[in-house]
Amino acid sequence: MRGLETLGRVRLSKHFYLRDFLHSEIGSYYGIPNIPETPDLVIEVGEQFCQTLLDPLEDTFGRIAIRSGYRAPALNAFGNENGLSCARNDHPMECHIWDRGRGEDRIAGASIVIPWFADQYDQGRDWRDLAWWVHDHLPYSEMQFFPKLAAFNLIWRPTPRRAIHSYIAPKGALLRSGQSPQEEAATRAARYSDFPPLRGIAFP
Repeated sequence: MRGLETLGRVRLSKHFYLRDFLHSEIGSYYGIPNIPETPDLVIEVGEQFCQTLLDPLEDTFGRIAIRSGYRAPALNAFGNENGLSCARNDHPMECHIWDRGRGEDRIAGASIVIPWFADQYDQGRDWRDLAWWVHDHLPYSEMQFFPKLAAFNLIWRPTPRRAIHSYIAPKGALLRSGQSPQEEAATRAARYSDFPPLRGIAFP
């Protein structure tokens, strides 16, 4: 217990601690512990994920809500086998299992919501406005958007693949790895011209 408490207190970045990613509704409901199998690797990739992707988002849009963060392999496998919206453990887009892979195979990700944008999405704003903003400003690897709250899986890898997929219309691949965006840079920028400046929040 004390070891897990200490692990949860590990600070991954300016805004995030490991504990922020350990809650799981599946784990709580079914009594499956969501405890990292390889804590050192989880901390290593978690630091990269938070410092390169999540911190810039929070410094730009304010609070970022974590819908689903880290999942222990056994918990994720249970979720997949029981139809609980978890990809299989060996799926290349399964970003929640942080303690797998070495070198270029390392991966970390989470399903997140940006409340600032979710309010606008509820009023009909196009999810692609946010997707292109992230594409043009951050070194993400993959994004996968979902209809509720414009939540999306945001993925870090050592070498980004730069791919965007969505379950929101227009569904499918907005950008495949290795492709150039179909929309020109100026067209993309016009979509998010009212967004706040990158890392524009001045925290005390």
